[in-house]
Amino acid sequence: MGESMRLSKNSKDHHIKIISTAIAFFGLCMAAQAQQQTDSLEGKKVVLDEVLVSAVRVTKQSPVTFSNLTKEEIKPRNLGQDIPILMNFLPSVVTTSNAGAGIGYTGIRVRGSDATRVNVTINGIPYNDAESHGTFWVNMPDFASSTESLQLQRGVGTSTNGAGAFGASLNILTDAVSDEAYAQISSSLGSFNTLRNNIKFSTGLLNDHIEISGRLSRISSDGYVDRASSKLDSYFLQGAYKDDNTLIKALLFGGHEITYQSWFGIDAATLERDRTFNPAGIYTDENGETQFHENQVDNYKQDHAQLLWNEKINERWSTNIALHYTRGRGFFEEFREDDSFATYGIIPITVNGEAVNTTDIIRRRWLDNDFYGTVFSANYVKDKLNFIVGGGWNTYKGDHFGEVIWARFSNNLDIRDRYYEDNSVKTDFNIYTKANYQLNKKWSLYGDLQYRTVGYEANGEETGLVDETYDFFNPKAGLTFDLNQNHNFYFSYAVANREPNRNDFENGNPKPERLNDFELGWRYVSPDVQINTNLYYMAYKDQLVLTGELNDVGAPLRENIGDSYRFGLEVDANVQLGDKFQLQPNVALSTNKNKDFFIERDGLLRNLGDTNISFSPNIVAGNRFTFIPTQQLQLSLFSKFVGEQYLSNTDTESSKLDSYFTTDFNVTYEIKTNKILKSIVLSGLVNNIFDELYVSDGYTFLDDFSTPGNSFEVQGFYPQAGINFLMGATLNF
Repeated sequence: MGESMRLSKNSKDHHIKIISTAIAFFGLCMAAQAQQQTDSLEGKKVVLDEVLVSAVRVTKQSPVTFSNLTKEEIKPRNLGQDIPILMNFLPSVVTTSNAGAGIGYTGIRVRGSDATRVNVTINGIPYNDAESHGTFWVNMPDFASSTESLQLQRGVGTSTNGAGAFGASLNILTDAVSDEAYAQISSSLGSFNTLRNNIKFSTGLLNDHIEISGRLSRISSDGYVDRASSKLDSYFLQGAYKDDNTLIKALLFGGHEITYQSWFGIDAATLERDRTFNPAGIYTDENGETQFHENQVDNYKQDHAQLLWNEKINERWSTNIALHYTRGRGFFEEFREDDSFATYGIIPITVNGEAVNTTDIIRRRWLDNDFYGTVFSANYVKDKLNFIVGGGWNTYKGDHFGEVIWARFSNNLDIRDRYYEDNSVKTDFNIYTKANYQLNKKWSLYGDLQYRTVGYEANGEETGLVDETYDFFNPKAGLTFDLNQNHNFYFSYAVANREPNRNDFENGNPKPERLNDFELGWRYVSPDVQINTNLYYMAYKDQLVLTGELNDVGAPLRENIGDSYRFGLEVDANVQLGDKFQLQPNVALSTNKNKDFFIERDGLLRNLGDTNISFSPNIVAGNRFTFIPTQQLQLSLFSKFVGEQYLSNTDTESSKLDSYFTTDFNVTYEIKTNKILKSIVLSGLVNNIFDELYVSDGYTFLDDFSTPGNSFEVQGFYPQAGINFLMGATLNF
């Protein structure tokens, strides 16, 4: 592997010093806690909009490990990059970008669990794709600009709607109702010809009850990787009604993305020689010249409709009900060189006396789907009891088909003939009940029971005929102890079960997976210091781990591996140093193992013993250092360290990604005008200021053409951008 992927010994020593310093810092925080003033663990007052997600969110009174991120914390860095990139500095989070610069296809892993295991809800409504379980943020560009707050629950978390959380839950609350009218125009530009423009508005409360607000956005970028361009449009429209007991919201939002494909990755030799090279769309023309298909793109539209109704019936009861509908449709286009006639049902022909059974061809593979349903909850609060009952029913219908739009030799094939056509249906019903009961001033009990049933039918050529029904019971229980107003301890045990996704059926006959999650935590809160520390042990049965391989559309493949576990320590802090300085460090130390891992290689079944779970670094650390010299000016340094990780589960050196350390610099300056134009906010972001050449993701597989006894692994890597910048201005009216 090239030197550009390897850290020098001095650099690694430097990283170790950074981690050691962070750990020592936490120790100083703990030693200083007795000198801090007291504060309450109850947190801020819940605003009206937050009741829409109260059924799936938790507070410090719950035995769940979580982090919150507010609009005010997101705003300084929000210059067009996706939500996963904006979450990069939260504990145990690792992010990556196919295009290398945070725009286009981006991904997130939490505690080593990939995006298919991170349950995402928007206003309590499931967002993960029902079939793949993935979350495609590229379909909602600039959604951070319409986000009021988000909560990331690590581990199983509390019961929620949609696919079972198997590593984390992320629930997003969209823009709150604004009492005052406003208008906002934002523009940003930066490296790789990145440009973002958006406009936002709100009427404020009309007649003290009704508000209409919205946003339009457009983002374009060439990407760091060659031709990894993105053209992204999105919208957000909200109508709201509220009074003392009622909140009703009607939302329409969505996006249209056209991205040049960049999921192919590059091998180690190319990484050393030309790290931005993109092999997507490559072919040789009739003159023997290398060309790239100009329209090797992913083109997809997604529109969402949500109707949310919260009603406070009396001082004890309140209810939430939501109806939702999502419409998705689009394709990705490929140039295929010398592809077989048989794939497309083309009859072989004779040209100049020679039999021809292959052709250059351009095809589009389509996905056309509908997702709709309802989620609901009722909340009862009396004295020491906080009781919630809720659930959801959702249906997904997806059509998969392929079209040929051009072929050098076509014979019996007409344009847009479908060479495959299949469909799938998935139904998902869940009901849960959960309660927090205050035993006395110090002790409280938490219980959470969920029943979930899933039905899935598919008839794809890759999946075969699928007709499966899964019934899951997911209990959770915990205990919270408040030593005093500053110290809070918790312990929880949670069970999660999860069905295979569509890609898993392509690999054979997958089993559902099961997780037993144990969490032990301590929280300390004072006006100037907040510390969260937790130990976790996640024991899996039949975990579907990433193999490191990709299918032919760039989706990661998984396989059941029997017993495995993740064991770790997470510590994060928020420290106010006087009026001008703030530190927010975090560190996650873990060991992630497959027990008695077997692999078939060269025709033999081999026991490799305990191996590391793929894509699971043992160290992940971050820090945000903020300096606020005046009320108008804020400067921040964001640092991130990600330890070594393996692309496969075999512990081979060739499949190891090196550790990396990056630092970003962020500055905002607000100019108050107090006229029709209320303020101008100037923002700047320099990513990777030390120009670290690093790789955050990749793939590996056995070469299909190797001979028995001589198999070898082929790797692909996704390089991330060196130093790059974004800068912007926001006009507030």
